[in-house]
Amino acid sequence: MPVVTLPPNYKPSEKEEYMNEMQLEYFKEKLLAWRSELMKESETTLQDLKETNLNEADPNDRASSETDQSLELRTRDRMRKLIKKINQALDRIENGTYGYCEETGEPIGLARLEARPVATLSIEAQERHERKEKNFAE
Repeated sequence: MPVVTLPPNYKPSEKEEYMNEMQLEYFKEKLLAWRSELMKESETTLQDLKETNLNEADPNDRASSETDQSLELRTRDRMRKLIKKINQALDRIENGTYGYCEETGEPIGLARLEARPVATLSIEAQERHERKEKNFAE
Protein backbone atom coordinates (compact mmCIF):
# COMPACT_ATOMS: atom_id res chain seq x y z
CA MET A 1 0.00 0.00 0.00
CA PRO A 2 1.48 3.39 -0.94
CA VAL A 3 2.35 5.90 1.77
CA VAL A 4 -0.43 8.47 2.09
CA THR A 5 -0.27 11.65 4.14
CA LEU A 6 -3.64 12.89 5.28
CA PRO A 7 -4.36 16.61 5.23
CA PRO A 8 -5.11 18.12 8.67
CA ASN A 9 -8.69 17.51 9.87
CA TYR A 10 -9.40 15.09 6.99
CA LYS A 11 -12.72 13.25 7.25
CA PRO A 12 -13.90 10.68 4.68
CA SER A 13 -16.68 11.97 2.47
CA GLU A 14 -19.44 10.32 0.44
CA LYS A 15 -18.30 12.53 -2.48
CA GLU A 16 -15.03 10.58 -2.76
CA GLU A 17 -14.48 7.19 -4.31
CA TYR A 18 -15.34 4.62 -1.64
CA MET A 19 -12.29 3.22 0.18
CA ASN A 20 -9.77 5.26 -1.77
CA GLU A 21 -6.20 5.57 -0.45
CA MET A 22 -7.07 8.57 1.75
CA GLN A 23 -10.03 6.82 3.37
CA LEU A 24 -8.01 3.66 3.95
CA GLU A 25 -5.21 5.69 5.55
CA TYR A 26 -7.74 7.56 7.69
CA PHE A 27 -9.23 4.33 9.06
CA LYS A 28 -5.79 2.76 9.45
CA GLU A 29 -4.64 5.70 11.59
CA LYS A 30 -7.89 5.62 13.56
CA LEU A 31 -7.50 1.88 14.25
CA LEU A 32 -3.82 2.19 15.19
CA ALA A 33 -4.59 5.02 17.64
CA TRP A 34 -7.44 3.01 19.17
CA ARG A 35 -5.22 -0.07 19.54
CA SER A 36 -2.48 2.02 21.14
CA GLU A 37 -4.96 3.50 23.62
CA LEU A 38 -6.28 0.04 24.52
CA MET A 39 -2.75 -1.31 24.97
CA LYS A 40 -1.92 1.53 27.39
CA GLU A 41 -5.12 0.87 29.34
CA SER A 42 -4.29 -2.82 29.41
CA GLU A 43 -0.83 -2.10 30.83
CA THR A 44 -2.40 0.09 33.53
CA THR A 45 -4.88 -2.66 34.37
CA LEU A 46 -2.08 -5.21 34.61
CA GLN A 47 -0.09 -2.93 36.91
CA ASP A 48 -3.16 -2.37 39.09
CA LEU A 49 -3.73 -6.12 39.36
CA LYS A 50 -0.11 -6.67 40.43
CA GLU A 51 -0.47 -4.06 43.15
CA THR A 52 -3.80 -5.34 44.47
CA ASN A 53 -3.53 -6.94 47.88
CA LEU A 54 -5.92 -9.86 48.22
CA ASN A 55 -4.62 -10.70 51.70
CA GLU A 56 -7.02 -8.33 53.41
CA ALA A 57 -7.72 -9.30 57.01
CA ASP A 58 -11.33 -8.18 56.87
CA PRO A 59 -13.55 -10.55 54.83
CA ASN A 60 -15.57 -7.62 53.47
CA ASP A 61 -12.42 -5.83 52.28
CA ARG A 62 -11.14 -9.05 50.71
CA ALA A 63 -14.49 -9.65 48.96
CA SER A 64 -14.48 -6.09 47.67
CA SER A 65 -10.92 -6.48 46.35
CA GLU A 66 -11.80 -9.78 44.68
CA THR A 67 -14.85 -8.19 43.02
CA ASP A 68 -12.73 -5.30 41.76
CA GLN A 69 -10.12 -7.70 40.43
CA SER A 70 -12.77 -9.79 38.69
CA LEU A 71 -14.16 -6.67 37.01
CA GLU A 72 -10.66 -5.65 35.92
CA LEU A 73 -10.05 -9.09 34.42
CA ARG A 74 -13.34 -9.02 32.48
CA THR A 75 -12.51 -5.54 31.19
CA ARG A 76 -9.06 -6.71 30.17
CA ASP A 77 -10.54 -9.70 28.35
CA ARG A 78 -12.92 -7.41 26.41
CA MET A 79 -9.93 -5.21 25.51
CA ARG A 80 -7.99 -8.25 24.32
CA LYS A 81 -10.88 -9.31 22.08
CA LEU A 82 -11.25 -5.76 20.74
CA ILE A 83 -7.52 -5.55 19.98
CA LYS A 84 -7.86 -8.80 18.02
CA LYS A 85 -10.73 -7.26 16.00
CA ILE A 86 -8.66 -4.13 15.39
CA ASN A 87 -5.76 -6.27 14.12
CA GLN A 88 -8.15 -8.12 11.81
CA ALA A 89 -9.48 -4.78 10.49
CA LEU A 90 -5.89 -3.63 9.84
CA ASP A 91 -5.29 -6.88 7.94
CA ARG A 92 -8.39 -6.16 5.83
CA ILE A 93 -7.01 -2.71 5.03
CA GLU A 94 -3.78 -4.32 3.85
CA ASN A 95 -5.51 -6.97 1.72
CA GLY A 96 -8.05 -4.58 0.21
CA THR A 97 -11.24 -5.96 1.76
CA TYR A 98 -11.75 -3.30 4.46
CA GLY A 99 -15.04 -1.44 4.29
CA TYR A 100 -16.93 -4.19 2.48
CA CYS A 101 -19.48 -6.52 4.04
CA GLU A 102 -18.13 -10.04 4.59
CA GLU A 103 -21.54 -11.47 3.79
CA THR A 104 -22.68 -9.48 0.74
CA GLY A 105 -19.53 -7.76 -0.54
CA GLU A 106 -21.42 -4.45 -0.51
CA PRO A 107 -19.88 -1.29 1.00
CA ILE A 108 -20.45 -1.09 4.76
CA GLY A 109 -20.69 2.70 4.61
CA LEU A 110 -18.59 5.51 6.01
CA ALA A 111 -20.98 6.45 8.83
CA ARG A 112 -21.01 2.87 10.16
CA LEU A 113 -17.24 2.56 9.91
CA GLU A 114 -16.80 5.91 11.62
CA ALA A 115 -18.95 4.67 14.51
CA ARG A 116 -17.55 1.11 14.52
CA PRO A 117 -14.23 0.92 12.59
CA VAL A 118 -14.01 -2.85 13.17
CA ALA A 119 -17.39 -3.55 11.53
CA THR A 120 -17.40 -6.49 9.13
CA LEU A 121 -21.08 -6.44 8.17
CA SER A 122 -23.31 -3.81 6.59
CA ILE A 123 -26.17 -2.57 8.75
CA GLU A 124 -28.63 -4.74 6.80
CA ALA A 125 -26.51 -7.88 7.19
CA GLN A 126 -25.96 -7.13 10.90
CA GLU A 127 -29.71 -6.73 11.42
CA ARG A 128 -30.34 -10.08 9.66
CA HIS A 129 -27.82 -11.74 11.97
CA GLU A 130 -29.43 -10.21 15.03
CA ARG A 131 -32.92 -11.29 13.91
CA LYS A 132 -31.66 -14.84 13.35
CA GLU A 133 -30.04 -14.88 16.79
CA LYS A 134 -33.21 -13.54 18.39
CA ASN A 135 -35.39 -16.09 16.60
CA PHE A 136 -32.97 -18.89 17.48
CA ALA A 137 -32.94 -17.81 21.15
CA GLU A 138 -36.74 -17.91 21.30
